[in-house]
Amino acid sequence: MDTLARTIGPRLSERWGQQFIVENRAGASGTIAGELTAKAPPDGYLLLLGTISSLATNVVLQKTLPYDPVRDFAPISLVATQNLMLVVHPSVPAKTVSELVRFAKSQPGKLSFASAGNGTGSHLSGELFRQVAGVDILHIPYKGVQPAMVDVISGQVAINFPSILSAMPHVRSGRVRALAVTGTKRTRAAPDLPTMQEAGVKNYESMTWYALVAPAGTPQDIVTRLSAEVAAILKQPDTHERLAREGADPAGSTPQEFGRFMQSEIEKWRRVIRAAGIQPS
Repeated sequence: MDTLARTIGPRLSERWGQQFIVENRAGASGTIAGELTAKAPPDGYLLLLGTISSLATNVVLQKTLPYDPVRDFAPISLVATQNLMLVVHPSVPAKTVSELVRFAKSQPGKLSFASAGNGTGSHLSGELFRQVAGVDILHIPYKGVQPAMVDVISGQVAINFPSILSAMPHVRSGRVRALAVTGTKRTRAAPDLPTMQEAGVKNYESMTWYALVAPAGTPQDIVTRLSAEVAAILKQPDTHERLAREGADPAGSTPQEFGRFMQSEIEKWRRVIRAAGIQPS
């Protein structure tokens, strides 16, 4: 996210003739930055580059979120998306997602999937796969991306849904086998891999996404201009190249389109989280 902010920020500075400063406010899956922005004056001088966590899943995963993404923010634009990747240990006798689904159904409860922790993108992606594909696989949470990948590489766990960047070195070395990416469109970072839907799992979509919002009440002319400027920046070839190196794809949207998307993501992941029995913390 820092790379994305420092890609967009300087270009906004050039186009607006005013300096855009990137200020990292890490903590609580984006909640600290979200609360700061939600309570800021709605004058266009403080914006939030939020994620699927701070703008969607935290609503369900946290008991007391200090802001409401729909009520307290003015949507500006979806900025970028980032696919995860379905990978398996080479010992798993499946070369495609359809073969993996059949194999999992042939021995319910025997296969397991690793995640970077409860409520993380890899966890929710695995839960969505379990629900949509109708497979009985066991979730094994780890304390971070690397420990989860280590146990998949060693064969302790069969399945993982890591980010493309963390997965690709191990895919290239043959230590894990990549079956699909999790978005609805193929990604420039792994163009030969099918999407889950192309691979036969209908209605499957799970992506990390990044979006720009302002405090609710920010004048509409400021929101509209920011959205147009971000869209223009995302069309630039050097922006495409920089995002591709991060395993991300440029998006861009109108404020209205992103507002609808954000609400749909909140409702979608609310259903998945509740169906999986994940308790808010």
